[in-house]
Amino acid sequence: MMFVVPCYNEEEVLSVTASTLRRKLLALKESQSIGMTSGIIFVDDGSKDATWNIIERLHDEDPDTMHGVKLAHNKGHQNALYAGLMQALHIGADVSVSMDADLQDDPDAVDQMIEEYRNGAEIVFGVRDNRDTDTAFKRGTAHAFYAFMGWLGAETVPDHADYRLMSHVAMEALSQYGEVNLFLRGIVPSLGFRTAKVYYKRGARVAGESKYPLGKMVTFALEGVTSFSTKPLSLIVTVGVLSVIIGVVMLVYTLVSVFSGHAVAGWGSLMCSLWFIGGFILMAVGIVGEYIGKIYLEVKARPRYFVEKSF
Repeated sequence: MMFVVPCYNEEEVLSVTASTLRRKLLALKESQSIGMTSGIIFVDDGSKDATWNIIERLHDEDPDTMHGVKLAHNKGHQNALYAGLMQALHIGADVSVSMDADLQDDPDAVDQMIEEYRNGAEIVFGVRDNRDTDTAFKRGTAHAFYAFMGWLGAETVPDHADYRLMSHVAMEALSQYGEVNLFLRGIVPSLGFRTAKVYYKRGARVAGESKYPLGKMVTFALEGVTSFSTKPLSLIVTVGVLSVIIGVVMLVYTLVSVFSGHAVAGWGSLMCSLWFIGGFILMAVGIVGEYIGKIYLEVKARPRYFVEKSF
C-alpha cells in the first residue's frame, strides 16, 4: 500500500503529517493488514517554500518508507495527485490511499477502507459524516454544487473530496484517461468498478493555511461542471427561446404603446429588453467560450506535468 500525499507549500505541517502517517503504517504492518514494503509518496507540486527539502530529508532518514516526486512546475492539486497515483502504479503498489497533507482527513479511517477492499471493493471513498466545522456559506455552497453536478448527470460522491482508496486495477483504468483537464472527483466514480464508502469526522488543519480559498473553489467547481457535462450548452437554447418569447411580448407592448399614444412610456421596457437580451447573449458566449477553451487545451495534447525528481 502507498499513501499518496500531494503537497503545495506545506512546510509547516509536513513533518507532523509524515510522523502521523508513519505511525499508521507501522500499526497496519504489525496487524498484517498491509505489506512490509508499504510507504508514503509525497508529491511536491512546485512549492515555493522548503517542502521539497523536507521530503528529501524524510527520504534520507527512511528511504524504504518515504518516497518523493517533484513536479517541475506548479500544475494544481489534481495533476499532483494524479502524478502520485501513477508513481504508485509504477512502483507496483496493490493499493493506494490518497489524502491531503493537512491531516484533516482521519488516517484511522484507512483501517476500514482496507477492510472494504478485502471484501471486494476496488475503490473506497472517504466521506465526511458531517460538515459541522464548515461555515453555513461553505456548507450550503458545497451541497448546492453536488446537487447541481447530479442534475447535470455527472457521477460524484457528496461530501467526498480526494480521500480514497484505489486498487491496482482501478489505478490502471485511471491511467487510460488522457484528458488534460482533470477532475478526479468525477472521473474516479465513473470508472465503473465496485465501490464502498467509509464515513469519518473531518478535523481542522494541523498547521498552515488552506490552499483552497473561495476563488480556487469556484474555479474548481467550474472545472468539474465543464469537464463532465454539456448541459450548459443545451441551456443556451432554452434561454434563447425565452428571449424570443420576451421579445415578442415586448413587440406587442410596443405596438400597443404606439397606437395608444404612449410610445415614450415603452422606452423603459425596450431598454430592459435590450439589457436582458444582451445579458443572455454574453452569458451564452461565455459558456461556449469555456468549452472552446477546454477543446483548445485538449487538442494541443501537452503533457500534464514534468517530473523533475523522484525517489
